[in-house]
Amino acid sequence: MMLQGPDPTRLRVGLAVPTSGVLGLTGPAAIAAATLAAEEVNGAGGVRGRPVELVPIDAGAPPDDVAAQVSSLIGAESIEALVGFHTSDIHRRLERVTSTRIPYLFTPPHEGGTRLPGVSLLGEGPGEQLLPAVRALTDQTGGRRWALIGNDYIWPRAMHAVAVPMLRGHGADIVLVEEVPFGQVDPDRLLSQIAAARADVVLLSLVGRDLAVFNRAFAESPLRGRVLRVCGALDETGLLEIDGDDTGELFTTMRWYASDPEAQALSERYHRRWGAHAPSLGVYAAGCYEGVHHLARLAGMRPLRMAAAADSAAYPMKPGQPRLARADGLDLLPIA
Repeated sequence: MMLQGPDPTRLRVGLAVPTSGVLGLTGPAAIAAATLAAEEVNGAGGVRGRPVELVPIDAGAPPDDVAAQVSSLIGAESIEALVGFHTSDIHRRLERVTSTRIPYLFTPPHEGGTRLPGVSLLGEGPGEQLLPAVRALTDQTGGRRWALIGNDYIWPRAMHAVAVPMLRGHGADIVLVEEVPFGQVDPDRLLSQIAAARADVVLLSLVGRDLAVFNRAFAESPLRGRVLRVCGALDETGLLEIDGDDTGELFTTMRWYASDPEAQALSERYHRRWGAHAPSLGVYAAGCYEGVHHLARLAGMRPLRMAAAADSAAYPMKPGQPRLARADGLDLLPIA
């Protein structure tokens, strides 16, 4: 990418979303939604008269490569802020190269913990995300034997670390914990382990393509009809990737669903802009839309160089509360 110097006539915002790698399937909708947000900001006069210009960054590359690219863009004054979603190992690398230099808004569910100055979070942490699922699937369905399956990196480990004491506090037993590297999901082996452990519920902290591979195999396995699944990283895009699910046994826990009445206005604007065959709009894309608007508001309040050095608590976000939803074909329908 050609680096550009500062441009007082435009507000350049880095859009760090994966267009390759395990989360690559989520990138097109995120780019479309963020572009819509930038167009809306610009249609309303921009930020202090400066139109927003998005600078795309493939956040599906290895963490050090993504961090090096972002650092170069900051050093060349080619971006003044950063927004997007990516795996948490990339997020933690980007936090270190952005803090005190430019504001950085991370939009998806996150792994919890503290953040460096200038880094803000739009999504929810593990405790907030898991509680609706644990309450419903232990207290209401009687699921007492839980298997925890995730990718081997920061976010799934954090989810499992929170899930174990939370589940035990609700009277559940942890019968299996398995964390596998990206791209190395062996569904037959995992399904055999789940069956041997006699699990009632599987908490899936797999992401992107790995989550799709597992769910496709599960739907064809003897465990269908016997074991519930709940995912912390499944939105409408991921559901489309597995051609939907009609088992009634696949759940997710998110703060935004396309089926929500309050989401309809965004969905209508999105499809009016991009057409009926636009990439499926889910919580990851919606987060990027919200993130661009939030950064525009932030830049309108004070210089971004001041925001970059400030405590992120100075710019509180107002995320929705996570709710449990059940997959119904290609839709996610909230139930709690």
